[in-house]
Amino acid sequence: MRLFFALGCALAALGVGLGAFAGHGLRNVLSAPDLATFEVGVRYQMYHAFALLAVAWALERWGTSTAALAGWAFLVGIVLFSGSLYLLVLTGPRWLGAITPLGGVAFLVGWALLAWTALRG
Repeated sequence: MRLFFALGCALAALGVGLGAFAGHGLRNVLSAPDLATFEVGVRYQMYHAFALLAVAWALERWGTSTAALAGWAFLVGIVLFSGSLYLLVLTGPRWLGAITPLGGVAFLVGWALLAWTALRG
């Protein structure tokens, strides 16, 4: 429970920092479409950092392994979805875009597992 809460807080803080970096440091460096792509990565990182806080709460309330699996799915989703978008924009290899949907699938799995946790709780 504490691990997912701490990860959620750390990833939210990192999201704030990356958002500020994009808004101030990359605004004049990146094209408008690349900046928008980077911001999508930040947005989804923030959403799922909060999801990790929900996982910590679910673990406290119901203590199921399904909730923990949801947390790991959200973490994998952040790394694959947001991470691939950051790397795509900052380093340029377009093949990284093929990784992004895998992160999206991990997010979907995480939400389904969290819903299952609540229904079983």
